[in-house]
Amino acid sequence: MMLLPHPIVHHPFAYEFGPLQFTGFGIAILMCFVVAQSVAQRELVRRGHDPAPISDMIFAALIGGLLGAKLYYVVVLGHWDSIFDRGGFVYWGGFLGGALSVIAVVLHKRAGVMRMSDVSAAPLAAAYAVGRTGCWAVGDDYGRPWNGFLAVAFPEGAPPSTAGVMARDFGIAVPAGATASTVLSVLPTQLLEVAMGFGAFLILWRLRDHAHAEGWLFGVYCVLMGLERFLIEFLRAKDDRFVAGLTYAQLIAVGFMLIGVAIMMYTRTVGPGKPGIRAVLAPAG
Repeated sequence: MMLLPHPIVHHPFAYEFGPLQFTGFGIAILMCFVVAQSVAQRELVRRGHDPAPISDMIFAALIGGLLGAKLYYVVVLGHWDSIFDRGGFVYWGGFLGGALSVIAVVLHKRAGVMRMSDVSAAPLAAAYAVGRTGCWAVGDDYGRPWNGFLAVAFPEGAPPSTAGVMARDFGIAVPAGATASTVLSVLPTQLLEVAMGFGAFLILWRLRDHAHAEGWLFGVYCVLMGLERFLIEFLRAKDDRFVAGLTYAQLIAVGFMLIGVAIMMYTRTVGPGKPGIRAVLAPAG
């Protein structure tokens, strides 16, 4: 391990203009939906479909995603005092809440669940990478104590990376010689998640012209992002270890990957009721 004499000290990105406060997390959340909408609309047009439903889907994802992410943190993980905190948004809660909201909109508009899921695969990965920069900006979702390369201390994080927080919230023993108020350096897992999300986007973007049925690319997305989440959980400071050191998020990730494999198998060939990704124009007549 490369030891550093002084870790990087991170302070939240936030600016106030009168009664308004602009935070890195808020900007990142805004931009992840802007990116997702732009990429999804362009991809639908490229495939020969009407991009109109995307705007309503993005709005549904925004509301459902934020509510799901916060409710998972507050209700499932039991952090009842954190409902109004700037941090405490859980990825799986946000994904499930956003997905259910978007599916409801797609069904209402009869836009085609498999079509929209296939188109959304690459935009979702891009949005994930952008959104994770917000976690970095506020000092949320960091990793376990670490004194090696790129070690980062979050004295004003959400929550701060102090020894007391590590012990109380994440079940990590206080290092020898440290007090509860000692700020510990940790792994910057937020930046690893940005890199892994962007890598998944590049793979999905490369595969977007696949010859399989609609929905296949979303299956690939499920496998890639499930794997990303499964791996990153080994490095994160977490308080929901379930069995053999695995977290609830990792169990969900395994299920997510299995769902992805099932979708890929079901949509591997084009056939009756399973159209390809390109719009088929009706003959002139």
